[in-house]
Amino acid sequence: MSSFIKVLLTSALLIPAITNANSTSPVPPFTAVYSSEWDAGIALKGEVERSLSSTPDGQWLFRTYASALIASIDEKSTVVFNNYEVAPQKYHYKKLVLGKKREAKLAFDWANMSVQNNVDDKPWKMGIPDKAQDKLSYQLQMRLDLKAGKKGPFSYKIADGGRLKEYDFKIIGEEKIQSPLGEFETIKVEMDRGPKATRETYIWYAPKLDYMIVKLKQIEGDGKTYALQLKSMETF
Repeated sequence: MSSFIKVLLTSALLIPAITNANSTSPVPPFTAVYSSEWDAGIALKGEVERSLSSTPDGQWLFRTYASALIASIDEKSTVVFNNYEVAPQKYHYKKLVLGKKREAKLAFDWANMSVQNNVDDKPWKMGIPDKAQDKLSYQLQMRLDLKAGKKGPFSYKIADGGRLKEYDFKIIGEEKIQSPLGEFETIKVEMDRGPKATRETYIWYAPKLDYMIVKLKQIEGDGKTYALQLKSMETF
């Protein structure tokens, strides 16, 4: 992980990034449903819905939602696009487990290169560098980077609960994935956590599906796994 990086830009440099943003998405709006499996000592199964939709004010809402009998997670990122660049505007994370709630809200202020954080009703502000992402929007940015033909490695600065983190990824090959929608040639990406990491994360993107994620798998240090696999999708 890199240390905190603060980039100083003048207002004149910031104006083009804001005014050039447009209401057209470089990938089609979609709704995708993933089957999920979670090994937490016992096998748990469910579904996760992910979607990209336009908002009345010309922005885009990227959302992940999962619900079960005792828990739910709703994660949203409101973004604008500047060609193949994603600029997050707002982020909202809400988790309910057995009646206990955890909530985080971020509001990006690109004119002042800062983000307002509010985690469990504790607000504070921090500086951010150019092209910073939130914990959800970076996934959309990596999809666009692959669609643009970039080969990596990929590195994203993530505003996360008052801290700036760095997420690094690398392409490790191509692989055929069998899914409920059929067989797809995919690009396999690994999160680079460093040589001492015990957690492994892999993501499979399908070029034929406009680089949609068709599979995600995370392996914890104790061997427990979490996996998503594309079950159905609809584009608009």
